[in-house]
Amino acid sequence: MFAYNFVDENSKTSNYWRDVGTVDAYYEANMDLVSVSPVFNLYDEAWPLRTWQHQYPPAKFVFGDPDRMGIAVDSIVGGGSVISGGRVSKCVVGYNVRVNSYCDVSESILYNHVNIGRHSKIRRAIIDRHVNLPERTEIGFDLEADKRRFHVTDSGIVIVVRQESLIEEPETA
Repeated sequence: MFAYNFVDENSKTSNYWRDVGTVDAYYEANMDLVSVSPVFNLYDEAWPLRTWQHQYPPAKFVFGDPDRMGIAVDSIVGGGSVISGGRVSKCVVGYNVRVNSYCDVSESILYNHVNIGRHSKIRRAIIDRHVNLPERTEIGFDLEADKRRFHVTDSGIVIVVRQESLIEEPETA
C-alpha cells in the first residue's frame, strides 16, 4: 500500500492530483511536467521520487552550428538520449532516444529507444518505445493524413505505436 499526503504541511495547500484515465489526460499530465513552474515538481528534495532506472550515460546535445544545433528547451530528457543537431521543445524524452539532425520535435512524448530520422517534424505526438521513424517524417501537421496512418485523439494528439506501417524496423547485424 502507498499513501500520498495531498496537503502541504507548511502552506496547507492541496498538492497535485490528476486523473490520467484518458490519452488526452495522460498527455496533459506530461506537458504539466515541462512547464516553467510545474505544479508537480520532480525536483522537490523534500518529496523525492524513488524508482529503479537503467544506468545510461547522461543526455548529450551535439552540434552547435546555426542551422544544425542539438538543443532541448522546456523539456525533460532521459539518460542515454542524444539530441544530435535537432531541436526539442516542450517534450518529455525517455531513455536512449535519438533526435537526428535538422529535426524539430515539439509538445511530444517520446518513449524509450525512439529514433527520429533526419529532417523530421513531429508535433503533439506520443511515440511508443522502440519506434524508428524514417527521414523526413511529418506527424502532427496534417491531422487528416495522420488519421489514415495512426490513431488521433479528438484533441489532435497523434499516437504512433510500433506496429504502424510508417515505422522501419532497425537493421540487425
